[in-house]
Amino acid sequence: MELFDKVKALTEIQATSGFEGPVRDYLKKRMVELGYTPEFDGLGGIFVTKTSKVENAPRIMVAAHMDEVGFMVSAIKSDGTLRVVPLGGWNPLVVSGQRFTLFTRTGQKIPVVTGGLPPHLLRGTGATPQMPALSDIVFDAAFEDAAEAVQYGVAQGDVIIPETETILTANGKNVMSKAWDNRYGCLMILELLEFLADKELPVTLIVGANVQEEVGLRGAKVSTTKFKPELFFAVDCSPASDTFGDDNGQLGQGTTLRFFDPGHIMLPGLKNFLLNTAETAKVKTQVYMAKGGTDAGAAHLANEGIPSTTIGVVARYIHSHQTIFNLDDFSQAQNFLRAIVTHLNADQVAQIKNY
Repeated sequence: MELFDKVKALTEIQATSGFEGPVRDYLKKRMVELGYTPEFDGLGGIFVTKTSKVENAPRIMVAAHMDEVGFMVSAIKSDGTLRVVPLGGWNPLVVSGQRFTLFTRTGQKIPVVTGGLPPHLLRGTGATPQMPALSDIVFDAAFEDAAEAVQYGVAQGDVIIPETETILTANGKNVMSKAWDNRYGCLMILELLEFLADKELPVTLIVGANVQEEVGLRGAKVSTTKFKPELFFAVDCSPASDTFGDDNGQLGQGTTLRFFDPGHIMLPGLKNFLLNTAETAKVKTQVYMAKGGTDAGAAHLANEGIPSTTIGVVARYIHSHQTIFNLDDFSQAQNFLRAIVTHLNADQVAQIKNY
């Protein structure tokens, strides 16, 4: 498959926090095809272990996360419309006027749209449009009433997930889709596993994907406890701000060196290793000072403390139906990750952990 076809396949899968099954199934199938044996943590994270033949080899974890932002049905109103709670961070301004799919407990897929009050109905009322609360946004499947919604299997606790088509931009350099945060990481780990399939390494690699990152970095706490890595590399997508007059995170400028976010500071030893590796591998990088977090924030506090970082890319308008991201950025990040895992050995890990 060409890169775009792989991107399209993963980004069009609908799977939100706590309901990552469709992505997990996709990853499992591909891992098995590549000759690996997946195993799972107690919350549903999926990982394979590529064991080194070197005695006492350091254990290194590379982890994506499978979930995308979505919603859960909190109420069925008498008129048949629905109200929700968010699964992950949503700006209310990007929610209205969009298509979603509701997944019932029995696996039915029900089309849903979000509605807002049209301007025609505001004329002459003196009302000024307000920022809606997420809990007030109308999710509408066109049921006649609550009884009909229930008849079709809709219930509180059902999940509602964005539905969009993944397409190339006119210049062929970028993609528009939902869920690049973090199907980017899912594709990264699959490409890495394919690259490493016939290679021996002086480190033991644990490669896979966590659950429930978007609702509090939950899966990383579980997987690091189970697999006990000495270093942790999250692979995750962050918001670009280049269209808002900020040069912190620009499309087409390569993979990110995430020195800081509100929950994590990169340790000096790891910073030196990444800078040296990027220079040696001639990878295009950009410094990124983040306003949000990744699984690295949970992993670095796990067990007795795990030096961690994020191998990332940026995308415009994440946590919405229409994200824009750059294909070369993905290739740069993939080359960086390959260089990282093939440069690591016991001495290098010891230097990284020497702060």
